[in-house]
Amino acid sequence: MAAAAQLPFVTLDEYLHSSYEPDAEYVDGVIEERTMGEWSHADLQAAILDYFRSRRLEWNIRAAAELRVQVRKFNFRVPDVAVLDRSLPIEEVITHPPIAVFEVLSPEDSVTRMMTKLADYEQMGIQTILVLDPDGKHFRFRAGALEPLTETAFDLPGSKCRFDLDEIIKLLDE
Repeated sequence: MAAAAQLPFVTLDEYLHSSYEPDAEYVDGVIEERTMGEWSHADLQAAILDYFRSRRLEWNIRAAAELRVQVRKFNFRVPDVAVLDRSLPIEEVITHPPIAVFEVLSPEDSVTRMMTKLADYEQMGIQTILVLDPDGKHFRFRAGALEPLTETAFDLPGSKCRFDLDEIIKLLDE
């Protein structure tokens, strides 16, 4: 039986001072590449971003795509979209829990890797973690488990924001 390939250790400083296309995640000294989305992934990501950015002043938020979030001392994740509290200072790498993070599924995403990533978000203290599938299956991650998203609109805890999937779907460029 062949041994599994050992991934090279990368220092935190090296990760923070390197650029990756697309941006990669850093987990305990290992670079984890992110899957590249196809049109349906990119379009849904853009619609989520457009929805929140168009309300940024009204809701006192910032919204960004593919922004590094330091979930633990040596773990950095890159959500597809993060919604941030505008009253907090702008950080190049986010260290305060975002109001919400959104992951848009790609065909190449593995369930195991996604669940680990979502658990990192929850451990950081992010209250709203949503996983949206361009094929129409949507989930909320809560208490360590994925549950089907049964509400299409709801307020986001700790903010004036409102998630409204129907409004986001209207923004798709199909």
